[in-house]
Amino acid sequence: MKRFSESVKIAFQSLAANKLRAFLTMLGIIIGVGAVVAMMSIGYGAQESVISSVQGIGSNLIIVTPGNREEESHGFEQMIGEDKDRKALTVNDVRTIEREATLLNGAAPAILNSSVVKYLNKNQRVTVYASSEKAEFIYNFEVDKGNFYTSSDVLNSANVVLVGQTVINKLFGRIDPMGKIIKIDGKNFTIIGTIKPKGTDQFGNDQDNSVTIPITTAQNKLYGIDYVNMIIAQSKSEDTMKQASYEVERILRRAHNLAPDEKNDFTVQSQTQLLDILGTITSIFTITISSIAGIALLVGGIGIMNIMLVSVTERTREIGIRKAVGAKNKDILLQFLTESVVLSITGGILGIAFAVTVSVLLNNFTILTTNISAFSIILALTFSTVVGLFFGIYPAMRAARLNPIEALRHE
Repeated sequence: MKRFSESVKIAFQSLAANKLRAFLTMLGIIIGVGAVVAMMSIGYGAQESVISSVQGIGSNLIIVTPGNREEESHGFEQMIGEDKDRKALTVNDVRTIEREATLLNGAAPAILNSSVVKYLNKNQRVTVYASSEKAEFIYNFEVDKGNFYTSSDVLNSANVVLVGQTVINKLFGRIDPMGKIIKIDGKNFTIIGTIKPKGTDQFGNDQDNSVTIPITTAQNKLYGIDYVNMIIAQSKSEDTMKQASYEVERILRRAHNLAPDEKNDFTVQSQTQLLDILGTITSIFTITISSIAGIALLVGGIGIMNIMLVSVTERTREIGIRKAVGAKNKDILLQFLTESVVLSITGGILGIAFAVTVSVLLNNFTILTTNISAFSIILALTFSTVVGLFFGIYPAMRAARLNPIEALRHE
């Protein structure tokens, strides 16, 4: 133990004697470790944001979208329906589900679209969410002022609307929007409520730049369609979500008159399945980006090996003297290997400090959410140590094998 502590002390003395060279040698490790930890923190942050966003729309949800995902491409267009199956879901399907399902609290249709909202001489392009009165509790729409639209509003295709905070700021400023009339794609709508601010989602989309209107109003007066983009149902409990998903699938197959050998023209996914898929995607992203960043660590390791070989050449006479006074090969090996590891670990610590700084800045001044975990720090330090050992072993062995007589003759 005493021999090792002495080697560490000598290693730090060597670094202090060549500060600039030591820093330049560590730079590759600093960048590599910093990049890996920062990328992992961004990945973990994104995963948490995705989970939070999905959970934020409600609990125990079952999401039904048009089209069969086993046959068609994935992506956002799948969420709103591919051309051939986009009309697969209707409001009647929602009524059938609510009438026959025994494991659900309720179900609500949804149409998502983009429209221009106008108040006086001000315009704003917004996301339009159209649904039934049950969306308030199924989608977790929190009303700030006023009221949500009612079943009567849905039945009568009422021209009523609730607006998000960004829409209020852009169109009204400090004016109270309650009761005001706005135009959505040229049609008059009366504001009956405002929605509590939600902020941006994990992709940087402003969730408050939105309005919500009755589903029938959107179908009959705005878009002229008889289908919906999706149906969201709520299971009575988390324990029954799987059975409830099967129940919804059976009801829709029967409603769509599908033969036993016909594939679904819709896709049923539970909130848990969606979270698993999104979690897998963000994990793959994190691993891929971190692996790419890890290449910088390998480059840093090569830099350490090169500089240690230079150090062996410069200190050949010193090695000869140490061997002449009794130092064994293992002592020389330990000394140079320790110097290599100290270089690498010091670079790793500086890299972690750099990553923490970057993560804090990203968290405070951008839309990104970051989360530096203890695992990423331990992994980075472990990787730094392994890099130091792996790339330091050859220079250390070369130093240990030097002939003391020839080493003493070296000028």
